[in-house]
Amino acid sequence: MPLTKVLPPALERELLRRGVGARVAAWRTCADCRRTPLVGERVYRYESGSQRCELCRPLHRDEPVADELVHNPAHGHAVVRVRSADPQAA
Repeated sequence: MPLTKVLPPALERELLRRGVGARVAAWRTCADCRRTPLVGERVYRYESGSQRCELCRPLHRDEPVADELVHNPAHGHAVVRVRSADPQAA
């Protein structure tokens, strides 16, 4: 059965709003174009605290103090199998 028939439209909209809201809260927009950087795009931070996307960076002469790759919102939340500290448990 298609997912659209299982979930009511109101629930779909609410889930979409929450996902977009979480993404916007996690990343500020570009200081120039106000665009939210995409996953996999590099963002550049400047001494003033502003952030610029890859598209707007060439428009400015000042050098960024840091650059960062935009990750998926779930980045770092993977389940990892941990070996037991007890040598007898293995």
